[in-house]
Amino acid sequence: MTDATFFYQMDSAMPALPIPPYLLTILLLIGSNTFMTTAWYWHLRFREVPLWQVVLISWGLALFEYCLAVPANRYGSYVYSAAQLKTTQEVITLSVFAVFSVVYLHQAVTWNQVIGFALIAGGAFFVFRAPI
Repeated sequence: MTDATFFYQMDSAMPALPIPPYLLTILLLIGSNTFMTTAWYWHLRFREVPLWQVVLISWGLALFEYCLAVPANRYGSYVYSAAQLKTTQEVITLSVFAVFSVVYLHQAVTWNQVIGFALIAGGAFFVFRAPI
């Protein structure tokens, strides 16, 4: 395997990547959404923590989210349209939230939520589909 096939370089302003940008975007968005979901919802199990502390802790978590989301969108812009990036981010957000809700908050995902998420995923299908 040569450097040309192993590393992907979009332009001179971007570093060469060992992972294709379409896959790197997904991985970075999963990490980003994990931090953001945690920033928004971790405190629901700790209601005794003062709100000002919750806000500061959440801001700290959100910093890491931005450190992953911004590169995800930059790299992703080479292979996805803006609408596709946003749709991918929303589908990943819902998936991460569903896992977080069950594992961390101990709240089961209901059939209504599954149906709602499925309808959103159906919308994503049309965003990635060739123009009608």
